[in-house]
Amino acid sequence: MSYDENESRFLLKIGQRIRILRETHNMTQEQLSFKCGLHRTYISSVERGERNIALINLQKIVSALQVSLAHFFTDLADEESETNEQEMENPSGE
Repeated sequence: MSYDENESRFLLKIGQRIRILRETHNMTQEQLSFKCGLHRTYISSVERGERNIALINLQKIVSALQVSLAHFFTDLADEESETNEQEMENPSGE
């Protein structure tokens, strides 16, 4: 399935957030995959924004990273708000 630009950007942000949290915990993709019961290649593709991750799998990942879903999305929403504010301040992208 292909995604439009906004959907692709959202999936990439989800993946980047997972990667940041994983690296903060000094975990490899393999260690995270073992801890949450998902395959390492699945974790890798999620981090690259290539997968539309199921909520149950996201719950497994954030649980393995010892973060609540609320915290995961709050920080993601904060980043989105900052991006939207910057785009509104400079709509031409300069």
